[in-house]
Amino acid sequence: MEPDMLVKLYENLPDAREWRDRVEKLGVVIRRPIGPEKDRVAAWVAKHFRESWASEAACAFANWPRSAFLAVRPGKDERTGELIGFACYDATALGFFGPTGVLEEERCQGVGTALLLTTLEAMRDNGYGYAIIGGACKIDFYKHACNATIIPDSDPGLYRHHLRG
Repeated sequence: MEPDMLVKLYENLPDAREWRDRVEKLGVVIRRPIGPEKDRVAAWVAKHFRESWASEAACAFANWPRSAFLAVRPGKDERTGELIGFACYDATALGFFGPTGVLEEERCQGVGTALLLTTLEAMRDNGYGYAIIGGACKIDFYKHACNATIIPDSDPGLYRHHLRG
């Protein structure tokens, strides 16, 4: 397991708009999903990441507003867009960011950072002062992208007893 990390949402949070603008120049849109996309998103997450993450993503669809964001490369019409990344919050516990993921071939272009910062801004706008990144596997990324700090003695954390299959 990995430790949890803490992010202050009330100060020193980089501007998500800059990162969304950056990825929009690459043809990627960051947006909230809509209800009819739930099964497609969950299946995509299970295929490219983990089945347990797909369950968490499905939980994010039950929240209002949806506590998830998608990175989509739009197609010629709304039915042909390509999902390339996702991020959730409040999926397993209130105040928790994650899970999140970007297709391997789409990484290192700012998509993950745009998803992260957009999600953290949404959490701040919902009244959270802090966000917890549960089981943070990319510690250096989170330290750099949003000034996250490791929470001492947080490993194995909230996920220690969840059923694995």
